[in-house]
Formats: sequence, structure tokens, C-alpha cells
Amino acid sequence: MKRSLSFIGFILMMTGTAPAQDSQTTLSWQQVLNEVKKNHPVALQAGILVDKARADITIAQSAFDPFFNTNRGEKTFNHLEYYNYQKNELYIPTLPGVDMYAGLENLNGQRTNPGDTRGKTGFVGVSIPLAQNVLTDKRRAALRTAYLMREASESEKALIYNNLILDAMKAYWTWALEYSLYKTYDQVVQVNLQRFDFIKKTVLLGDRPAIDTIEALTQLQSFIALRENAWLRFRNAGLELSVFLWDENQNPVTLSPTHIPLPLWSGVTDEIIPDLQDLLSRALAAHPELRLVDYKLKALDIERKLMLQQLLPDIRFNYQHITEGYRIFNKNAFPLFENNFRYQLRFAVPLRLSYGRGEYRKTKLKISETRLEQSLKRLKIENTVRKYYNEVITLRELITLQQKIYENFLAMLRAEETRFRLGDSSLFLINARESKVLEALLKLQELQAKYKIALNELTWAAGLLGN
Repeated sequence: MKRSLSFIGFILMMTGTAPAQDSQTTLSWQQVLNEVKKNHPVALQAGILVDKARADITIAQSAFDPFFNTNRGEKTFNHLEYYNYQKNELYIPTLPGVDMYAGLENLNGQRTNPGDTRGKTGFVGVSIPLAQNVLTDKRRAALRTAYLMREASESEKALIYNNLILDAMKAYWTWALEYSLYKTYDQVVQVNLQRFDFIKKTVLLGDRPAIDTIEALTQLQSFIALRENAWLRFRNAGLELSVFLWDENQNPVTLSPTHIPLPLWSGVTDEIIPDLQDLLSRALAAHPELRLVDYKLKALDIERKLMLQQLLPDIRFNYQHITEGYRIFNKNAFPLFENNFRYQLRFAVPLRLSYGRGEYRKTKLKISETRLEQSLKRLKIENTVRKYYNEVITLRELITLQQKIYENFLAMLRAEETRFRLGDSSLFLINARESKVLEALLKLQELQAKYKIALNELTWAAGLLGN
């Protein structure tokens, strides 16, 4: 018997255990959430989207930038000066669509265009649309669209955050579940070590058959194997979570075995489930996907108004006041249509308006298509919120029920252990009861993790997880 017990002790010494943790650092889900928002590459890319949209506004504003140009030329042939020409002009586009310009001109030579004015002249002019491009034009439409896209980029950023944080929270609660399972198996191993020690002593005293040591050892070793496997899953889950952790210098952070999560369970009744109607209202009013569709509709409306202008004739009035010398605003500058002026009235219209009619109809079809997309997204989002809300409510009820099942199995195990110490039960029954308790506890922990994830999914479905 002593040789047999020595052999069993040798087997226990050779059995691996998870590394001991001298000091542990608790990592909360709030810390993970903050780090993901602040340092994750995808989150930073989402911020770049907003910066790019701001750059697009600057590009669109360039269409209204004043610009200065100068033109100088000279022609001489066979000692004859055809012309010597210099012109400096400042051109100012304006947001209402009226373009203004002013400049100085100097023309000399013997063979100049009869329509041009020789000598030094100054001029100030204006170009005014009278039909097409009065309400809007390509420049103004591009600028309005750029401002709209900047707002849309904020919604796209929120959508990226919403999806990214959900993935991070799933990884965190999976990591927390694996740690909880490991701790459960470790506690079961400690209990079975004590039971095995108790069995050895009773066998030495002759109160138990020697075969009980083999049964106790087998149960202990099976739990040690389960614990080792749980430790491996916990470490691998930590690696999965590490994908979402980056430092301020954009270096990935790898969790060490000393990092542990918050307790998986703090009590369902302590957590407040959001009101369904409130969630639905907030989701339909501010979900990033719906807001992106809204911005798409607004952009299409800008395009529709622009295409509507294409159905109007192109009528533009150009006026230029000319002064002798470089005194543009002298006392003889007004009235405008009595002396020293030049004007042009341009009228053009396609006889069939094929381009305008086709583009306008196409834009209206795009709007109808987008509104159908909007209705479908609204329904999908509403149903997704209801789905996860039902899942949260059901999981809470299942956890309450599973908690009672676990407590009942635990009570039966305690009773069986009491009978065992009194000699009225067997190790087989103890092991059977313990397996049921462990099975119920593991199921309870899995439900708890699913509940945590379902709460995140409910907030995600409403588009609020990235807020």
C-alpha cells in the first residue's frame, strides 16, 4: 500500500499546473474601450476620414478664390511694331454666382485689333447669370456637397467606432469567460486534491478500499487536464484581445498572463436594461447608417437642383466699364450706359434639352432608390434592436433559472459529501454529483458571458456603442 501511494504521489508531482501568478493587474472593459477609441489603427483611420472631408471643403472653396493674372505680349516684324500689349487683371468669383473683375490694360502698336482700345485704360466688370445657374451652379453645388460630406464623415466615423468597439467587447468578454472557467477548474482541482488526501488517509487507516485512491486520482487528473486546457484558452483569448490594444506610439500591446479581467459576474439585477422604446427612438433618429442615408439624400437633392438648372436657357450678361488711363473710379465713371462701356448679352438653349431632361430624371430615380434603401435600413435596424432586446431579457431569465439549478446541484453535493464522511455514500456518487455541479456552473458562466455580449450587441444595434 505504501508503494502504491508513493507511486500516486509521483504521478501528481509530474502533473503540470498553470503558472503561478505573483502579481496580477486587472484590466476593465472601460479601459479597453478607451484604449480602442484612442489608439486603435482603425479608430485613427476613422479620424482621418473626417480630416479628408475637411480637405475636400478647402478644395471646393478654391472655386471661389480670387485670382490675379497678367498677360504681356509684343510683336515686331521688319522693324514694324505690330503691337505691344500688357494686361493685369483681378478676378473675383462670388458665392451668389456673380463674377466681378477689374484690371489695367496698356496697348500700343500700328496693327492692333480695331475693337481694342489703344493706350492706357482701366476697366471694371461684372458677369451675371440671368436664367441658368441663377439659383445654383456646379461650383456652389460642389461646395454644399463638400460641407455635407464633412458631416457625413462624422457619421461614418461613428459607424466605424460602433462596429470596432463591438468586436473589442466580444473579445474582452470571451477573455473574461475563459478566465472564469480557468478559475473554476482550478478551484475544482484544489477541492479534489483535498479529497484525494482524505482518501489516502482513510485507505491507510483501512476504512476505504485501495481502489478508491485510483478513482480519486483519475478524477483529479481529469480536472487538471481540463484546467490546463482552460489556461491555454485563456491565454489565446488574451492574444485575441491584444489585437485591439495599442499604445500611443502605435505599437501593439500584448497581454501578459498577469493581466486578468474584471469578475464576469456582478449580478444581473444590478444592471439596468435600456428601455426598448427609448432605444428604438434613438436608433431611428441617430443611427449612423440611417444618418449616412440621410446625407446621401441631401446630396442627391443638391444634384437635383443643379440638374433642374440645366433645363433653363443659358443667359448671361457681361458688362465692362472702361476708363482712360488707370483711374478706374474717377468722377466720369457713371452713369454706366452713357459712355466708356462695353457689354455682351449671351443667349443659348438646346432645342431638345435632352441632357438636362435625362440628368434630372436620372437624379429623381436615384432619390427614389435611396428612399427605398432608407426604408429597408430602418426596418432592419428596428428588428435587430428588438432581436437583441429579446435575447437580453431571455438570457437574464435563463441566468436566474441556471443559478437555482446550480445551487440545487451544489446542495445535493454537500449532502452527499456529508454522507460520504459518515460512511453512507461512495466516491462514485461524490464524483457524479460534482460533475453535475461543475456542468451547471460552467453553463451559468457561459450564460453570463453571453448576457454581457448581448448587452453590447443591443447598444450596437441601436448605433450607440461608439458614443
